[in-house]
Amino acid sequence: MLPVLYSFRRCPYAMRARLALASAGIEVELREIVLRDKPGVFLNTSQKGTVPVLVTDQVIEESIEVMDWALEQSDPEGLLYGGKVARNLVERCETEFKSHLDRFKYATRYEGVDREKERILSSVYLRELDSMLADGDYLFGNQIGFADIGIAPFVRQFANVDRTWFEAQEWDCLCRWLHRFVTSKRFASVMTKYPKWEEGNTVTIFP
Repeated sequence: MLPVLYSFRRCPYAMRARLALASAGIEVELREIVLRDKPGVFLNTSQKGTVPVLVTDQVIEESIEVMDWALEQSDPEGLLYGGKVARNLVERCETEFKSHLDRFKYATRYEGVDREKERILSSVYLRELDSMLADGDYLFGNQIGFADIGIAPFVRQFANVDRTWFEAQEWDCLCRWLHRFVTSKRFASVMTKYPKWEEGNTVTIFP
């Protein structure tokens, strides 16, 4: 029986989980859910109610842990080469970038938020990435790795809020890296549109 992945196509957390599973070559049953209409079986599986959720012999509810699970079983591309330093950079994406990104993108959801200030605070992390990318095509050299697939979906989300502003900033290396990612066959392969999952549907195998 295949593992089951509950996913939502546009969610950056789900994107990086799919990227890791695809790189590892691990097949799962993909269940595309609509976040405003979550099926009961999903909520019974995960009380958090957020994606991705991977159901194996255990329930894995954090995207970075889905990445770990997949790549620890199979890492044919050597994505784990950055080790703890790469993982730390991904974890910092959560603590130092994503919270500001959310307050910038969804400012009306937060009371008293200065949207422009949140954009500036988000940019601190992005400028660090740009500096790292001056030395190679990817964050840790000339080979794509754990950090690239773990962070790029969130940078894409930030860039898409105001593409004109993003591309006008002095982070050319970051722009090239993001363009390389979003135009890649790798990214296209995990962004296929699937119908909303409902019990009794034909099973969707991913990748």
